[in-house]
Amino acid sequence: MREIAEGVAALTMTIANAYLVGDAASWALVDAGSPGNAGKIRQAAQARFGNGARPRAIILTHGHFDHAGSADSLARMWSVPVYAHRMEMPYLTGRSSYPPLDPTGPGFFSAMSRLFPSSTVNLSGMVQPFDSGETLPGLENWEMHATPGHTPGHVAFFRRADGVLLAGDAVTTMNLDRLGDTLFRRREVSRPPAPATYDWEQARSSVERLAALRPRVIAAGHGLPMQYAADQLERLAANFPAPAHGRYVAAPARFDENGITYLPPAPPDPLPAIAAGFAAGLVAGAIAVKLASRGKP
Repeated sequence: MREIAEGVAALTMTIANAYLVGDAASWALVDAGSPGNAGKIRQAAQARFGNGARPRAIILTHGHFDHAGSADSLARMWSVPVYAHRMEMPYLTGRSSYPPLDPTGPGFFSAMSRLFPSSTVNLSGMVQPFDSGETLPGLENWEMHATPGHTPGHVAFFRRADGVLLAGDAVTTMNLDRLGDTLFRRREVSRPPAPATYDWEQARSSVERLAALRPRVIAAGHGLPMQYAADQLERLAANFPAPAHGRYVAAPARFDENGITYLPPAPPDPLPAIAAGFAAGLVAGAIAVKLASRGKP
């Protein structure tokens, strides 16, 4: 955990980041990491705000499992509400899963997405909806900006007084398409995570909207926070690198307030067949070796 701006601390975890915003008198947790991080987040809050520290609310930029995964445990532990945009509610209340992740797109993270779930934590009875433009507990001095594309109800938060942007996954600050950049968290303003972005035109518009803010600090869900990167963000918006191929590139998924209304057809995914063939070869080889050994005197 480290302070990245006045009253904003970044907690970097294995998959995604969380942010503690405010002071001991009034603070909010923005995003809650993947499942199993509740203890780490609580310890960070106590180290920053003192024993017994409790936020006014847990606020989600969106509901993917790596941003909402520990929200259930933390909300119960702290007895505080969870807030998410109304368009995220079907996925956080068990009514719908997010669209399937797309492992056929380019890059390292797309390949890895075969290991990740499309479902997320069920916060039914704990999560409360908000709409664009509302002021949320603990974020009274922050603007909310609707940034759909990665998910239908994705939002980012911007503090105009000093130019701090909590971007969620509308952008990342490392290139998830490259293994080395991901492992070493090399700082670079990059597009949202490819396998989990379901509308690339909306994602482009959201990046353009954020670039127009000219943020001084960009704190995203993935990657280390960056200072003085507004020019990089502008270049990303001007030359937005939508994937060359993938399930949601030619046509987006569509949603309403109850969940998914349309999914583009899934393109062929050659990797499972390749993996199955490789496994079959290993088994056949093992059988051949065993049969050969039986034939020896």
